[in-house]
Amino acid sequence: MSLSLNLGQRPASSLLRNDPVERNNSSIYQNLEQVTSVFGERPCIEFLGRQYSYRDIFDQVQLVAAGLQRQGVTKGDRVVLFLPNCPYFVISYYAILKIGAVVVNSNPLYAPEELEYQLNDCAAEILITLDVKELCDKAARQLEDTPLKKIVVCRLAQSMPTFKGTLFSLLQFHKITHPSGDEFIEFEDLARDMEGGYSVDVSPEDFAVLQYTGGTTGRPKGAVLTHANIMANTEQVVAWFSSAMPGQERILGVLPMFHVFAMTTVLNMGIALGAEIILLPRFQLGQMLKTIDRLKPTLMMGVPAIYGAVNNSPVVDRYDLSSIKYCISGGAPLSLDAKRQFEKITGCILVEGYGLSEASPVCACNPVEGENRAGAIGLPLHDTLLEIRAIEAPHALLEKGEKGELCISGPQVMFGYWHNKEATDRAIKEGRLHTGDVGYMDEDGYVYLLDRLKDLIIYNGYNVYPRNIEEAINRHSAVEEVTVIGIPDQDHGEIPKAFIKLRAGQELDDDALLAFLEEYLSPMEMPREIDFRNILPKTMIGKLSKKELRQEEVNSTT
Repeated sequence: MSLSLNLGQRPASSLLRNDPVERNNSSIYQNLEQVTSVFGERPCIEFLGRQYSYRDIFDQVQLVAAGLQRQGVTKGDRVVLFLPNCPYFVISYYAILKIGAVVVNSNPLYAPEELEYQLNDCAAEILITLDVKELCDKAARQLEDTPLKKIVVCRLAQSMPTFKGTLFSLLQFHKITHPSGDEFIEFEDLARDMEGGYSVDVSPEDFAVLQYTGGTTGRPKGAVLTHANIMANTEQVVAWFSSAMPGQERILGVLPMFHVFAMTTVLNMGIALGAEIILLPRFQLGQMLKTIDRLKPTLMMGVPAIYGAVNNSPVVDRYDLSSIKYCISGGAPLSLDAKRQFEKITGCILVEGYGLSEASPVCACNPVEGENRAGAIGLPLHDTLLEIRAIEAPHALLEKGEKGELCISGPQVMFGYWHNKEATDRAIKEGRLHTGDVGYMDEDGYVYLLDRLKDLIIYNGYNVYPRNIEEAINRHSAVEEVTVIGIPDQDHGEIPKAFIKLRAGQELDDDALLAFLEEYLSPMEMPREIDFRNILPKTMIGKLSKKELRQEEVNSTT
């Protein structure tokens, strides 16, 4: 029997609803509009001590939408959000979508060259950022060599409580900029009134978001997500949390919303549930622990590095984290030890899920009310078809337990890559998204990932999976973090190299580690080089970055 699974094939033991999600044929903006009509006076955003109701956010969205239209933004135009987590992000995001324009999520930590590439690729003429000098100056540099014509400047101090905002303005004045010129627009001027706004017909099939994918080689590609894609994925994730209570939940927003994981599971799901979204501008462990203790979030989305930081904190027992009921981990493999320790500390249910930018992003997740299987990314979401296909013959479906490429079909799968038909045709074949991830499916349909196709190490012609090596090294009690890459080798083609960060106060050398690994790894999987480091590079959401380490290896040999 060839192997694929959709919701209708779920085992009864999973305790999940097996009915398809009812489609909400509307734009993402209408999600906010509908929820505001029910929960208008409830808290929508909490940011550094200031609370915004749903009505507050909704009213600001109307003003900003009209202001963008006065600036010449029309349906289909791209508008770049160059913002960290803050109320301005939420307001601008929904305002852009209300008028049929396209949100371009941009990482404010980008180097100028990365921002320049993105602006040229998407041909955006307007960008929204903060009055923080580092961000605003970086954006202003793009006015000469890109299509960018206008920059909307948001005053960070004005998004805080009055006292805290005044203190910030006084103490951080050297970090604040006050740009002048016709190219710069004050957010307050953009949001002054509703004159000349709206009358735009936005359909589910219209483009909503350009989400640039990092990748390990080549230039980032813009995944085009429609309103239908994002609404479908929002509804799928809401259905997964079937016991979540509309109007009663609080979601911790520590992941950056410019990343697709947080955009869907924090921002859009939070709004759909009428939840209070507790925004933190970035991940700082101490601030996060204090926030959980004080504001009592009930839901949390994170990456393994965040859960690991909580587990390893020497002061975690000073804080009450018991309000958290459910957490999803994504972005990287979650170790069983990390899962169990975090659940013990908080009393919550922590499940691992799987997604990618090209699928809005969530495709699979372990049940929050059902059986969690160690090492699995879980079961497909509602209306989602997962298949394991042969790597060398993509038309061939594989049997249970056989290793192949994970392919996805569902309403959350992207329209395609922005102005890149060749890449789109490689990724989407006969309606299936080829993920580039290698894995297998067990007898009950739980999916297990082994590695990225591009991360495979070809040792003497054999496939070696870095994830297997990483999991084995993580078993050692002295290891806090590890990542493994393949490096060129004249005799074997490629060999595994491990980069390891040890726990504070621990010691370990190459010989001791290799002796430990003999029980868990075959000879061809044993790392041939080991590099102990104080810090390992991470991506913007805290995922260990193989890309930077590969580049280091290239640089060292040239």
